[in-house]
Amino acid sequence: MSQFGSQIHRKSNTKSSGSGKKTIKFRDKRRSEMGNYFSATKVSEKDAKTPIRRRGGNESVRLKHAATANVLTKTGYKKAKITGVAESKDNRNFARQAIITKGSLIATELGNAVVLNRPGREGFINARLV
Repeated sequence: MSQFGSQIHRKSNTKSSGSGKKTIKFRDKRRSEMGNYFSATKVSEKDAKTPIRRRGGNESVRLKHAATANVLTKTGYKKAKITGVAESKDNRNFARQAIITKGSLIATELGNAVVLNRPGREGFINARLV
């Protein structure tokens, strides 16, 4: 939970049913319906990861700041330093703010590369040279 409240993933209470009648709230929010906010992975000098508790006590890692990416070349994967975000298909402001998401075009030492995974969910960045 955060200072702004919590994010709930479930069916809307205000959506009407097939007859046009609004659905009636029959119970409160559950902890199992709680979600997390978007973790904006930013370009920086060092990698910074934070552990997140998942359902059942499992843990996963979120990447908050990224310095390197595993870039796929013709010879295989190579670790390359990230210099910036060229463009983002999710939001044009993400490129200005240096936020990395899946599908965004990042500038590396080896050249421009497209991010293939979700760095905020997996804790690392895999990319393919363009």
